[in-house]
Amino acid sequence: MVRPVGKASRTSAWKGAIHVVKKCVTLTNREGLHVRPAGLFSNEMQKFQAEVWVSSGHAVVSGKSIMNLIAAGIQCGDQVEISCTGPDEEEALRRAIELVESGLGEAGGGRK
Repeated sequence: MVRPVGKASRTSAWKGAIHVVKKCVTLTNREGLHVRPAGLFSNEMQKFQAEVWVSSGHAVVSGKSIMNLIAAGIQCGDQVEISCTGPDEEEALRRAIELVESGLGEAGGGRK
Protein backbone atom coordinates (compact mmCIF):
# COMPACT_ATOMS: atom_id res chain seq x y z
CA MET A 1 0.00 0.00 0.00
CA VAL A 2 2.95 2.32 0.52
CA ARG A 3 6.38 2.76 -0.86
CA PRO A 4 9.09 3.98 1.55
CA VAL A 5 10.38 7.43 0.69
CA GLY A 6 13.13 7.69 3.28
CA LYS A 7 14.59 6.05 6.32
CA ALA A 8 12.88 6.34 9.69
CA SER A 9 14.27 9.23 11.64
CA ARG A 10 14.28 10.44 15.22
CA THR A 11 14.02 14.14 15.92
CA SER A 12 13.81 16.25 19.03
CA ALA A 13 11.41 19.12 19.05
CA TRP A 14 11.38 21.83 21.67
CA LYS A 15 8.38 21.50 23.94
CA GLY A 16 10.03 19.72 26.80
CA ALA A 17 12.45 17.88 24.48
CA ILE A 18 9.84 15.55 22.97
CA HIS A 19 11.32 12.79 20.86
CA VAL A 20 9.52 11.91 17.66
CA VAL A 21 10.16 8.99 15.33
CA LYS A 22 8.80 9.33 11.82
CA LYS A 23 8.91 7.88 8.35
CA CYS A 24 7.62 9.08 4.99
CA VAL A 25 5.86 6.68 2.65
CA THR A 26 3.81 6.91 -0.54
CA LEU A 27 0.34 5.37 -0.59
CA THR A 28 0.05 2.93 -3.51
CA ASN A 29 -3.37 1.41 -2.78
CA ARG A 30 -5.72 2.01 -5.73
CA GLU A 31 -8.64 3.11 -3.54
CA GLY A 32 -6.64 5.29 -1.15
CA LEU A 33 -7.22 5.32 2.60
CA HIS A 34 -10.95 4.57 2.82
CA VAL A 35 -13.09 3.02 5.59
CA ARG A 36 -11.67 -0.52 5.83
CA PRO A 37 -7.95 0.29 5.76
CA ALA A 38 -8.44 3.42 7.91
CA GLY A 39 -10.33 1.30 10.47
CA LEU A 40 -7.63 -1.35 10.55
CA PHE A 41 -4.90 1.28 10.92
CA SER A 42 -6.65 3.24 13.68
CA ASN A 43 -7.60 0.08 15.62
CA GLU A 44 -4.00 -1.14 15.56
CA MET A 45 -2.60 2.25 16.57
CA GLN A 46 -4.99 2.44 19.54
CA LYS A 47 -3.10 -0.49 21.07
CA PHE A 48 -0.09 1.79 21.67
CA GLN A 49 0.44 4.44 24.31
CA ALA A 50 2.34 6.60 21.83
CA GLU A 51 0.63 9.41 19.97
CA VAL A 52 0.45 8.62 16.26
CA TRP A 53 0.08 11.33 13.61
CA VAL A 54 -0.40 10.96 9.87
CA SER A 55 0.30 13.99 7.69
CA SER A 56 -0.38 14.38 4.00
CA GLY A 57 -0.32 17.65 2.12
CA HIS A 58 -2.16 20.16 4.30
CA ALA A 59 -3.75 17.67 6.74
CA VAL A 60 -2.21 16.37 9.98
CA VAL A 61 -4.51 13.89 11.70
CA SER A 62 -4.48 11.40 14.55
CA GLY A 63 -3.62 7.91 13.37
CA LYS A 64 -5.91 6.62 16.11
CA SER A 65 -9.05 8.21 14.64
CA ILE A 66 -10.78 6.44 11.76
CA MET A 67 -12.87 9.54 11.05
CA ASN A 68 -9.83 11.83 10.88
CA LEU A 69 -7.97 9.40 8.62
CA ILE A 70 -10.92 9.19 6.23
CA ALA A 71 -11.44 12.98 6.32
CA ALA A 72 -7.78 13.53 5.38
CA GLY A 73 -8.65 12.22 1.91
CA ILE A 74 -5.38 10.37 1.41
CA GLN A 75 -5.33 9.01 -2.14
CA CYS A 76 -3.18 6.66 -4.15
CA GLY A 77 0.15 8.34 -4.85
CA ASP A 78 -0.03 10.72 -1.87
CA GLN A 79 3.10 10.97 0.23
CA VAL A 80 2.38 10.68 3.94
CA GLU A 81 4.52 11.05 7.02
CA ILE A 82 3.77 8.85 10.02
CA SER A 83 5.07 10.32 13.29
CA CYS A 84 4.99 8.71 16.73
CA THR A 85 5.90 10.02 20.15
CA GLY A 86 5.56 8.33 23.50
CA PRO A 87 6.80 5.40 25.55
CA ASP A 88 6.34 2.81 22.78
CA GLU A 89 6.94 5.11 19.79
CA GLU A 90 9.41 2.81 18.02
CA GLU A 91 7.03 -0.14 18.19
CA ALA A 92 4.09 2.00 17.06
CA LEU A 93 6.02 3.33 14.05
CA ARG A 94 7.26 -0.14 13.15
CA ARG A 95 3.69 -1.52 13.27
CA ALA A 96 2.26 1.43 11.30
CA ILE A 97 4.81 0.96 8.52
CA GLU A 98 4.28 -2.81 8.57
CA LEU A 99 0.53 -2.30 8.17
CA VAL A 100 0.74 0.08 5.23
CA GLU A 101 3.46 -1.89 3.49
CA SER A 102 1.29 -5.02 3.74
CA GLY A 103 -1.60 -3.20 2.02
CA LEU A 104 -3.80 -2.76 5.11
CA GLY A 105 -5.79 -5.84 4.18
CA GLU A 106 -6.62 -4.57 0.69
CA ALA A 107 -6.12 -6.55 -2.50
CA GLY A 108 -3.98 -4.59 -4.93
CA GLY A 109 -2.19 -2.74 -2.13
CA GLY A 110 1.15 -3.45 -0.60
CA ARG A 111 4.71 -2.79 -1.48
CA LYS A 112 5.63 -3.42 -5.09
